[in-house]
Amino acid sequence: MASFKELIAADKPVLIDFHATWCQPCKVLSPIVEQVKQRMGDRIQVLKIDVDRNQPLAQKLAIQGVPTLIIYRKGEQKWRQSGVLSAEAIIEQLEYFAN
Repeated sequence: MASFKELIAADKPVLIDFHATWCQPCKVLSPIVEQVKQRMGDRIQVLKIDVDRNQPLAQKLAIQGVPTLIIYRKGEQKWRQSGVLSAEAIIEQLEYFAN
């Protein structure tokens, strides 16, 4: 938990992809998140967290369904959305919080 708090305390936006290996929509979202990471480069940080391997964290953050994307900046949750989104929709949110 302490390392998670350190990771989300970054000055730049941190996009977290909460997923599960058995989740079909997560498999659809994964390349989209990679595309976002490539397009945004060093302006953001991307973390992928498997909810099955990190159940205490998923419970603490009330992750009800996967995939769930959360954007943090300076330790504060700024945006949260469940389901598959387009790269453009995710980038739009990241751009908003990158400034």
